Amino acid sequence: MMSFVLASLSVVVTSPSNVRQIEAFCSTFSLKVRRQDASTCLAASNNHDPVVVAMTREEGKNDKLRKQIEIESTRLKQPLSLLELPCIAHASGPDYDQLSTALTSQSWDYVVVTSPESANVLASAWDASSQDKVPAVVAVGIATEKVLAKNNIPVSFVPSKATAETLVQEMELVTGQDTTTVLYPASARAQTTLQDGLSQRGFAVTRLNTYDTVTATWTEEQTQLAQTVQVACFASPSSIKGWLHNTNNNHQVMAACIGSTSATACQKHGWRDEHIFYPGAPGIEGWVESIQDAMTAALQLSHNIAATTADNKATKA
Repeated sequence: MMSFVLASLSVVVTSPSNVRQIEAFCSTFSLKVRRQDASTCLAASNNHDPVVVAMTREEGKNDKLRKQIEIESTRLKQPLSLLELPCIAHASGPDYDQLSTALTSQSWDYVVVTSPESANVLASAWDASSQDKVPAVVAVGIATEKVLAKNNIPVSFVPSKATAETLVQEMELVTGQDTTTVLYPASARAQTTLQDGLSQRGFAVTRLNTYDTVTATWTEEQTQLAQTVQVACFASPSSIKGWLHNTNNNHQVMAACIGSTSATACQKHGWRDEHIFYPGAPGIEGWVESIQDAMTAALQLSHNIAATTADNKATKA
């Protein structure tokens, strides 16, 4: 938590992603702001122009995020134009056909599932009745756990934070065995953080690239709509690459990321630090807060541009 004294009023911000924006923006107004309504100054100061926000997950996977953004924007009385611009699509990976055989031909201590899409892929090959020993299934993130539960696949462990690094630290070796075996059905584009970390701890990890994430192809209408976007919501480095590919490398929008992995990818691709927003822990609730923070910054930027334009016109006059 960080506190600032502003015109004898206390401004408290508990999310580090928007400190600079809230500090600068609220300095214009005599407001006392709590973190849970940090966009109060935004709602009080805007001229009811809608903020254009783009959801970039694959088609059909943005409904939950849409609902949460709309609820929060209604609460804050902030006009919103919400677009669905899928930047990625999923396809079968080179090892997909091996997954079903791998599940039934060998006894695994763990099967590690790191995303909702990976959970769907596992479900398509899962047949508990044909397994001599049903492995313990590890789910990274609540969303992944829910997809597995929906497909009647019991989850034995969820790490305290939805990151590969946390899973590597918290997953336990099976006692009384020389080797703890792990099957890791992954995206072909996933980094090696998880398998490398577990291997270093003594796990025997078999990775199968069961699905791939490819760049979505946009229509001309989608390309034109993207030019109006002020905030882009990113859930993966792949969606960031898809956005850049389809927008001719537009990294001027505010980037609202689901977690630090996507935020780091934005930095690597040229976004300014003050235009990147992400929660301390990945998840839909923190992500929506970061989206609101990004909307605040987008309005501040547009107001600054408008003020500069007006000043220039006044000077010329």
